[in-house]
Amino acid sequence: MEPNPVYDYSAIVRRPRFELPEGKKIAVYCGISIEHYAWGRPALSLAQFTAELVPDPTNYGWRDYGPRVGIFRLMEIFDRFDLKATALLNSEVCDRYPEVVEEGVKRGWTWVGHGGNNSTWIVGMDHDAELAYIEEVSERIERATGTRPRGWLGPALTESADTNQILAEAGYDYSLNWGIDDEPVPLKVADGSLLSVPYSTELNDLPAFVIQGQSAPDFAGALIDQFDQLLEEGEERPRVMGFGIHPFLSGQPYRARHLIAALEHMTARRDEVWFTNPDEIAAHYLATRGAGAA
Repeated sequence: MEPNPVYDYSAIVRRPRFELPEGKKIAVYCGISIEHYAWGRPALSLAQFTAELVPDPTNYGWRDYGPRVGIFRLMEIFDRFDLKATALLNSEVCDRYPEVVEEGVKRGWTWVGHGGNNSTWIVGMDHDAELAYIEEVSERIERATGTRPRGWLGPALTESADTNQILAEAGYDYSLNWGIDDEPVPLKVADGSLLSVPYSTELNDLPAFVIQGQSAPDFAGALIDQFDQLLEEGEERPRVMGFGIHPFLSGQPYRARHLIAALEHMTARRDEVWFTNPDEIAAHYLATRGAGAA
């Protein structure tokens, strides 16, 4: 039987306890996907029957609401709760929507590399081409934000068999691609080290709204239920809760109101919660457990 080449199995109940700073019970962060979709190419669509058309007002306009309006609504919401989000950033956003990056920098947001755009997936690249691609993305984000990204999320969570090794070579600390745990865990790389930091593939507004057909109250309820359950479990063993939203989805006015309700619920327990970002979670793990700990 072929072994899993990406990570080893590790039962959470058999590991050394992963402590959070100041005795917190749960670490919480929100990843906001800030993306560019190429003109004239089919992509994630609200109406599949027009997805092949050029121009495609229904679907392109639906997605493009995000960097024009939705992201700024989300910024105002996070400001209201004194929360700093984590931007999962396509590097082309730096050139096409620079105001978005400027506003995020003003707020001290964290920047995670999310590929060049969301129309180009990491499929079929050889090692050198992928390394050059990741370096280009990283350098563009660093020039725009003043910070080289420490974490990576592939466009549409795509990667090659070599991606994790390439990320380690490029100096990355962690990947968000693998939603396998409630704690950071090491990924297998031949040289260097790379962590998987928890980022839920289910607690994400894209599968919730587009694939599962959830309503905004449904998704807000899921956020609250996940938070409450992990906070309760955190009495015995601290947990990490990473969730994802998209400006063209959760940035819609009728959905934003329900996101506000979920954030109100979570921030009411600030004394028990480490509201943070994946950079800090990875750094804390490496400082307290080491790169190879499981």
